[in-house]
Amino acid sequence: MPDETPSRSELAEDRTDLAEDRTLLANERTFSGWARTALATIGIGLGFHVLFGALEPAWLPKVIATVFIALGVVIIWMAERRACAIQSRLSAHNIRTLRSLNIRLIAWVYTLGALSLTVALWLVNGDAIS
Repeated sequence: MPDETPSRSELAEDRTDLAEDRTLLANERTFSGWARTALATIGIGLGFHVLFGALEPAWLPKVIATVFIALGVVIIWMAERRACAIQSRLSAHNIRTLRSLNIRLIAWVYTLGALSLTVALWLVNGDAIS
C-alpha cells in the first residue's frame, strides 16, 4: 500500500498558494477601503457645499467642494493603480478574484459620477433650491 501523505515540498507549495490567495483577497479589501474613502471625500465636498453654500463670494463653496471631489477621484485612481499592480504580480489558486477590468470599471464609474456631480454643482443655481 503506497504512502499517500504529501511531501514537505508539496505542503510548502500548498501553504504558499494559500498565502497568495489570502494576499489577493486582502488586496481587494484594501481597494474597497480606499474606494469608501474616495466616496467619503466626495461626500464631504458635497456636504460642504450644501452647508456653506451661502458663503460669499458665491464661487468659494463651489471651489472648496470641487477640490474635495477631485481629491476623491485622485484617491480612487491611486487605489486602482495599486490594486491592479498587485493583482498582476500574483495568481489565484483556490479563489475567484476581482478582475483588473472590474477594478478599472469601478474607478471609471466613480470618476464619471464625481464629474457629473461637479458639473451639476457649478451649473445648478443655488437660489432655485429651497
